[in-house]
Amino acid sequence: MLKVDKLVVRDLPPLTFEVAHGECLAIEGPSGAGKTLLLRAIADLDPTTGHVSLDGKDSQSMSGPQWRRRVRYLAAEPAWWGDTAAAHFPSPAKARAALPALGLDDGALQRPIEVLSTGERQRLAFIRALLDDPQVLLLDEPTGALDPARRQLVDQLVLQRLQQGAIVLLVSHDAEQIARLSHARLQLAPPLRTISEDLQEAPAS
Repeated sequence: MLKVDKLVVRDLPPLTFEVAHGECLAIEGPSGAGKTLLLRAIADLDPTTGHVSLDGKDSQSMSGPQWRRRVRYLAAEPAWWGDTAAAHFPSPAKARAALPALGLDDGALQRPIEVLSTGERQRLAFIRALLDDPQVLLLDEPTGALDPARRQLVDQLVLQRLQQGAIVLLVSHDAEQIARLSHARLQLAPPLRTISEDLQEAPAS
């Protein structure tokens, strides 16, 4: 069970909710509502207040890297620091075995990152997130750059992980994807703005 207890994300009210193993929670809300910030806070990537625990173990009881081996955040635009995708996998052979499930060929690991399409990079990052079997997947628009056929391949892998007992938190603008994958939904509202804040950001006439 993933438990979030009085977690404060930016200006949102404290959030408290639970997600059981084998369940997917969709995080919904307009731009600026804090969806990405919530996923990052659960992954212990940004300072916050409140508590997050997995199966009774609090995130604060272990180091950030230890926590993120169990609770994996996949950004909408994943970072790449090596020349090729292969450089980002501890076991390229294991990664290679996972390529066909997402419609990728063996060469995807060896081609320079800059020549890969956005969709190829997104699918490779998804494989990278799955390879060491994290218990929780925090997915931020995991198929935003994919066509319907490849989006379905990703969804099938997510469903497989759910059947194996993983916990998934999903941010997606795809209503059909949310309907396919999620068991529950959490709606976030953007923080209230004051008139003075709007005036400060308004362009000068």
